[in-house]
Amino acid sequence: MNKNWLMIIIAGIVEVGWVIGLKHSSNLWEYLLTLLAIFFSFYFLIKASQELAVGTAYAVFVGIGTTGTILMDTLLFGSTLSIVKVLLIMTLLAGVMGLKLLSDHSEGGH
Repeated sequence: MNKNWLMIIIAGIVEVGWVIGLKHSSNLWEYLLTLLAIFFSFYFLIKASQELAVGTAYAVFVGIGTTGTILMDTLLFGSTLSIVKVLLIMTLLAGVMGLKLLSDHSEGGH
């Protein structure tokens, strides 16, 4: 895995933090941490997108963020996780993995 894909993974994980922060922040420090997470999430996405196919990079970023947010909302805050949500997450992840594989193939594996 090259450093650009690692940056996309980090950006997606940090995205989970700021999305949760947008909903659950209750004081100035939590809001500042949320803003910091937003900055770093998009910073890593933008830096990685300078070298990667933008559409694929963004799809992977959103896939990580969406999946992570739903899982953390379920694990940390007791949100329900239905079979339909699980199937939709699996469909999303299959699409993201397909785009990533297609991107690797069309870019010569870089």
